[in-house]
Amino acid sequence: MGTPLSKWLRQRPLAGDALLAVGLVLGEVVFTLLTPREFWPRSLPAALGWSLLCAAPVVLRRLAPWPAVLAAVATLVLPVTTQVAPASQSFTFVVLTYTLAAYRPARPAVVAAVLLWVPVALVNTLVPSEVLPQVSAAYLVANNLLVGIVSFSVGRTVHARRSSTEALRERARIAEATQRALAAQAVADERRRIARELHDVVAHHVSVMGVLATGVRRVLRRDPDAADEAIGTIEETSRATLRELRRLLDVLRTEAEPAAELAPQPGIASIEALTEQVREAGLPVTLAVQGTPGSLEEGEALTVYRIVQEALTNTLKHAGTATAQVRVSFTGDALEVEVTDTGRGPSPGTERVGHGLVGMRERVALYGGVLRTGARPGGGYRVYARIPVEPLADAR
Repeated sequence: MGTPLSKWLRQRPLAGDALLAVGLVLGEVVFTLLTPREFWPRSLPAALGWSLLCAAPVVLRRLAPWPAVLAAVATLVLPVTTQVAPASQSFTFVVLTYTLAAYRPARPAVVAAVLLWVPVALVNTLVPSEVLPQVSAAYLVANNLLVGIVSFSVGRTVHARRSSTEALRERARIAEATQRALAAQAVADERRRIARELHDVVAHHVSVMGVLATGVRRVLRRDPDAADEAIGTIEETSRATLRELRRLLDVLRTEAEPAAELAPQPGIASIEALTEQVREAGLPVTLAVQGTPGSLEEGEALTVYRIVQEALTNTLKHAGTATAQVRVSFTGDALEVEVTDTGRGPSPGTERVGHGLVGMRERVALYGGVLRTGARPGGGYRVYARIPVEPLADAR
C-alpha cells in the first residue's frame, strides 16, 4: 500500500536517492540565502558545484554503499585544499552513516561509521575553521562525533525495528500456515468420521432391509402373514435410516451444535435392540454381557456399538446360513467385545469388510485399543476388540 509516489520511489531506489541528493543541495542553498550576506561564499556558482560534488555519494548509498563511503571521505580534500566545507558534505556523512546502520549488519555498520567520522575528526583537528575562528578544534571534533553517534544510533534503531517486524511477519506466516494445516486436518478427520457414521448406519440398515426383502420374496405366496410382518420391519428400518441420515445432514448444515430434537448416540444399552433387529432379519443372535459396565465415555460406548453393528451386518451379508454370538465383557481396566459366527467365512483372497474394517480399526485406535479380525479355525468369522477403560473423574 502507499501513495503512488512512494510506490514509484520503492520501485526506483536510484532515482529516489538522486532526488535526496538534490534535496540536500537545495537545503544548503536555502540555508545560505537565509544567513547574513557576509557569511556567503565568494562565488555562489562555485559553491553550488562543490555542494553537488559533496552530495553525489548519496546517489550510490543503496546501490553501492562502500564506494559511496569512499567517495564521501575523498571529498574531505576540499576543506584541506580549498578551505571550503559545504553543508551538504555534513549531510552526506549523516545520510551514509544512517544508511549503513539501518540496512547492514552491526559489524559493517560500525566499520562504515569509523571510516566516515575518524577522517572528519582528523580534518577538524588539522585544519582550523576560517568561517568560525572562535570555535576551537576540540569543539568541532566533539560536535561531529556526537552527530555521527546519533546518526548511527538512529540507523540501528530502525534496523532493529525492521528486523523485529520481519520476525513477527514470519511468525504470523508460520502460524497462518499451521492454522491452515490444522484446519485441513480437522476437515479430513471430520470427513472420515462422517464416512464411518454413514457407512455404519446406512450399510447396516440397508443390509437388514435387503435380507428381509429377500425373505419376503420367498415367502410372499406361501406365508402372507410372515411376509407382512417382514415388510413392516423393512418399513420401520427404512424410517430409522432416514432419521439417522437427517441427523447427520443437520450436523453438516448447521454451525451450532444441534438441539435436543436429535436422538442421542447409541451405546452399550442399545446393543440388545440391535441384536433383536438382526434376529428379525433372520440371523439367530445371542448376546452375553459379562461384568458390570462402569462409567464409559460416550465415544467408547459408541465404538463398541458400531463394532457389533458392523460385525453383524457383515454376517448378514456374507455368512449365509449361520448363527452369531455377541460377547461384551468388562474388566477392571478394559472393555472387550467379540462377535463370532458359524457362517462360511470370507472367500479366499478377498477382503470381506472393506470400509467397515477400516472404520472399526480407526475407532479402536482412537482409544488406544486393539482389533483382531479373521476366519475361525472351525469355520466362520471372528471380530475381537479390546479397549482400555479409564474411570471418569466424576465417577469416583
